[in-house]
Amino acid sequence: MQLVVARIGRAHGIKGEVTVEVRTDEPELRLGPGAVLQTEPASAGPLTIETGRVHSGRLLLRFEGVKDRTGAEALRNILLIAEVDPAALPEEPDEYYDHQLMDLDVVLADGTEIGRITEISHLASQDLFIVERPDGSEVMIPFVEEIVAEIDLEEQRCVITPPPGLIDESEAVVDSTRDEDSQGSGDEA
Repeated sequence: MQLVVARIGRAHGIKGEVTVEVRTDEPELRLGPGAVLQTEPASAGPLTIETGRVHSGRLLLRFEGVKDRTGAEALRNILLIAEVDPAALPEEPDEYYDHQLMDLDVVLADGTEIGRITEISHLASQDLFIVERPDGSEVMIPFVEEIVAEIDLEEQRCVITPPPGLIDESEAVVDSTRDEDSQGSGDEA
């Protein structure tokens, strides 16, 4: 199975290094020196990682055959794709690969169907499940312990316990006093 593990960013310096936007929880395994990665578009690869290092919190890679800034800039926005065994599991028991979570049925604890996971969005603060509902609409479910109660890969389902308003906006509870404060600050001179 092929999975996108990174996107190449801008060139760094003059010796062919590039920044990469990491899209894997295991960069040391997937993006280490010697790794051969397919690319999207395919015409740009395959690329073999020559060196890698972290600089100011960003992963920098240099690929074999790319020796200068011009060559590095030509790689910008290319996706790096690794071959992954679909049966492989992450080391931690509460971690999952995206391909394991895709197409899981999402249900409430009482069995009420919410929809099916169609996408996983990795944000800086948390991951989100994009869930397609039976009516075709989408709902975003934060992948956090307080909401995602259970992932059952054998049954192909994800059990959630959402707060009021996450699934049905009519159940939302507004907990703000901003409107009350602004009402009292009329035209006082």
